[in-house]
Amino acid sequence: MGLLSSYECNPRELSPLTLAFVGDGVFDLIVREDIVCAANRPVKQLNNLKVERVRCEAQAALMRNIEPMLTEEEADVYRRGRNAHTTHTPKNASSADYHTATGLETLFGYLYLLGRIDRIRELSQG
Repeated sequence: MGLLSSYECNPRELSPLTLAFVGDGVFDLIVREDIVCAANRPVKQLNNLKVERVRCEAQAALMRNIEPMLTEEEADVYRRGRNAHTTHTPKNASSADYHTATGLETLFGYLYLLGRIDRIRELSQG
């Protein structure tokens, strides 16, 4: 069960792209929280800082940094997300970075639905 929902949900039964859909929101929220808690800034600055950290290339770089830290289970989830067939073609990113970022989002969605927020925070710090 996710932290904000009362629905029972087994992330092991969800597709990688469904997990990435959740993980995208989770990652975005963690980045926003980090930025806001670091300093009170005008909203435009907050948004610019957020975009820098959630863009595809930044997510891919984070994933490359944390990959050695993953458990076997986490690495399997990441690979499922990275290898998922997507119909989207990135405009401003390489296909490799896009797939790596999708893998990261899949992992974060999976961990979130398991309630493993501490692990997400640990990994998001790279």
